[in-house]
Amino acid sequence: MTVEVRNRLQHYQEAVDGPWRYPWLPLHPLTGEPLDSLAGFDVADYRRRVEPELARRTALSFDAAVDYARRWRPDVVLQDPASLEALLIGRVLDIPAAVCLWGPIGTEEPAHVRPLPADFSGSFERYGVDFGPDMIEYVIDPCPSSLEPPTRAKRLPVRFVPYNGSAMAPAWLLEPPPAPRVCITWSTALSTVCGPATHLLPNLVDALAGTGFDVVVTATAQDAATVGATPSNVRVAQRLPLHALLPSCAAVVHHGGSGSAMTAVAAGVPQLAVTFATEQATTGSRLAATGAAVHLPGDEAERDVLLTMVEGLVNVAGYRESAAVLRTESRQRPSMAELVNTLENLAR
Repeated sequence: MTVEVRNRLQHYQEAVDGPWRYPWLPLHPLTGEPLDSLAGFDVADYRRRVEPELARRTALSFDAAVDYARRWRPDVVLQDPASLEALLIGRVLDIPAAVCLWGPIGTEEPAHVRPLPADFSGSFERYGVDFGPDMIEYVIDPCPSSLEPPTRAKRLPVRFVPYNGSAMAPAWLLEPPPAPRVCITWSTALSTVCGPATHLLPNLVDALAGTGFDVVVTATAQDAATVGATPSNVRVAQRLPLHALLPSCAAVVHHGGSGSAMTAVAAGVPQLAVTFATEQATTGSRLAATGAAVHLPGDEAERDVLLTMVEGLVNVAGYRESAAVLRTESRQRPSMAELVNTLENLAR
């Protein structure tokens, strides 16, 4: 199952159960097309025709992972929060397994927030392993102490190291900005998961166009094309890595993704998280609780509201001070090299 299908299935279930808060329906889980009604997705047909094949393929993936681990004999295994293979390997081979968290989302979350998928293939049961949150013994947590997410597992702290791809730094990035700089960055996949109404990049640019801010938009060529002509205070830079740009910024506006949020934390930059997906909304609200950010549900992102929130981030000292606290806490986390020592001790 692809990440897009899994997320769209979750959004459909949110619409059925109630947590889906937006005035439009979620996308069809399989096709990605907008739904006219919840009845437009045949759940019974999906469970009868599609789910068994997905379960079969997932079971094959689990078997291949366990077979490889049995032959290679690792001493410790790490995994992404949206995967399960390492947890199964750890239990079958009786070796430590750790979940590498993306950011402020932990392992003890409500069902609509928790990234860890269900084992609908029944593979854990086939191997005689109990399945549930308690099977997670360790999490590698990159969040500063004020932002640590909920978990019952043993926390292995590490310093977040930003990396947003490689690109040549433009010469203007080495010069002091002519005015308070505001970065706008947006998800490249949000529209395919949450619907076309979530593509707010043109709206965000419009809200800050003609202001006294030096606005830098970093986006793919496809997304940048949706912005159109821009005024003199707005610069569109395709694929400019956030970790290179944010140290020069007074604020950043993003969709609540962990990568953007944690890169801003590491840079000590106040954040506006304009969110749609439940996981991203949780990240936004937890950032806001630290005092270093504000969180705005995406369907409330009107022009005047956006401008007022960005002006507050830039002009109110409390946001800068709280963002600096997060940056200091982040830098005090153990380095990657120290984490390696911790993993070596686990392996012993």
